[in-house]
Amino acid sequence: MDKIVVENLSLKYSDGTESLFNINMNIKANLITALIGPAGGGKSTFLRMMNRLNDLADVKEVTGKVLIDGENVLDPDIDVIALRRKVGIVFSRPLPLPLTIYQNLTYGLELAGEKRRSVLDEAVERSLKLAELWDEVSDRLKDPASALSGGQKQRLCLARSLVLEPEIILLDEPTSALDPVATAKIENSLVELKKQYTILIAPHNTQQAGRIADDVAFFLQGKLIEFGPTEIIYTRPTDQRTQDYITGKFG
Repeated sequence: MDKIVVENLSLKYSDGTESLFNINMNIKANLITALIGPAGGGKSTFLRMMNRLNDLADVKEVTGKVLIDGENVLDPDIDVIALRRKVGIVFSRPLPLPLTIYQNLTYGLELAGEKRRSVLDEAVERSLKLAELWDEVSDRLKDPASALSGGQKQRLCLARSLVLEPEIILLDEPTSALDPVATAKIENSLVELKKQYTILIAPHNTQQAGRIADDVAFFLQGKLIEFGPTEIIYTRPTDQRTQDYITGKFG
């Protein structure tokens, strides 16, 4: 089933640069879809379209549609706060709030009006378990989040997104600053999480996409060159540019 349908999506920044050119994609629910391609190809811009974070950028013009469960999230009348609860995002640099581990996770819920301690406790435990972090921090929830390792901070940021119970998770190079052990833990989490969530990831290398993605989209200079199942894109791409990128001839 399609969770996200992108129709004729184009975006132009105020400086005249065009980041996305007429993108059309149908993204299935409960799969990991990876966006690959050289830097500056439009992957991050595309991710940010999903929850309207580009509203904060200097964008001149957006055309087309991004339909999530049939609703166009680019509609000016949409509730953007509700959208961002439904579509969570994790960035490349883990940036915990300057609070305790526990408070990092309850902050968003309390902001939304949830005050019941039992509900908050349950949400913290659930999200930390989903992010495969509970066993490492369950006895130190009152410690400052700044005391965590880099990999733990990134999983905390993932848990912070999950605590709001989104339906879609966006990840923009979430392991680019992590060592192989921490990277493996994040990847294992994502493979488990797709049972409950639809995941879009811009990985920091093509190997990661090959390991965890069900579908792959290859972006080049703002254009979607090719999109399909990972196995086909990696072994039998239809476009020579896709083949050249995956085999390391450029990028």
